[in-house]
Amino acid sequence: MATTTWVLDPTHSEVQFKVKHLVISTVTGSFKSFEGKLETEGDDITNGKVEFSLDVNSIDTNQEQRDGHLKGPDFFDADNHPKITFKSTSLTAKGDDEYVAEGDLTIKGITKPVTLNVEFGGSADDFYGNTKAGFEVTGKINRKEFGLTWDGVTEAGSIVVGDDIKLIANVQFAKQK
Repeated sequence: MATTTWVLDPTHSEVQFKVKHLVISTVTGSFKSFEGKLETEGDDITNGKVEFSLDVNSIDTNQEQRDGHLKGPDFFDADNHPKITFKSTSLTAKGDDEYVAEGDLTIKGITKPVTLNVEFGGSADDFYGNTKAGFEVTGKINRKEFGLTWDGVTEAGSIVVGDDIKLIANVQFAKQK
């Protein structure tokens, strides 16, 4: 069977993260610039191969000073590590429209295996006859495993940033003809 290539459509996709702030509330941020590719056997995504990268300098938490801190050496060190990448090692069916993607996530030059949950939202043809497929990808990582070890503590002893980062990506891929 022929290999089908699908390319991420950034205008119909979003990549977000959530982290606890002061242990009592959640800060949501996003990356505005990213790209990805999915290769499948025919149109079956089982055993597909995914490559994804995002531009660290496109981080947006709706607070410019915080974004600058996240881009700096305390966190992502964007000058030396401008990309965050994911490359799948497996994509397996878990149930109806549910999959598990395992792969290597690289943040700040540190590569670790991660497991992500993938929900297939379906596929449809757009107005121009292009086939699109939609997915929601979720997962959780510990930021300290990737060298994001900055810790702040308030005068009252509260931890400023939680260790666990929730990842949420709603992505649409366009089938290449």
